[in-house]
Amino acid sequence: MDSSIFDVIASPRRREILRLVWNQEQTAGAIHRAMPDVTFGAVSSQMKLLVEGGLVEARTQQRNRFYRARREALGPAAEILESIWDDALWKLKLAAELEETRRGPKPQPSRFRKTSS
Repeated sequence: MDSSIFDVIASPRRREILRLVWNQEQTAGAIHRAMPDVTFGAVSSQMKLLVEGGLVEARTQQRNRFYRARREALGPAAEILESIWDDALWKLKLAAELEETRRGPKPQPSRFRKTSS
């Protein structure tokens, strides 16, 4: 397998984008809405790397761009990705990695806590 594939999927954000477009074609806007902690531009640049790496294909329809994973381009890595996406521990790891790579201010806990009576 080409080592450049591993370079492309090394980013937790790019792996999450791949997961989002794995089974169903998604618009750029839908992908961004699934990652509300980053700008549309940041998501767009990650998608561009996936397209340039040949792991995702894009098509334009009217004003929208639609993205879909090219599973065959991943070779044996496709099966590995599918197995980790099903793993609950992986989901926790992904959440931690995404939070670690988050730019900008961290969300602050609410000052108003609900109390039960």
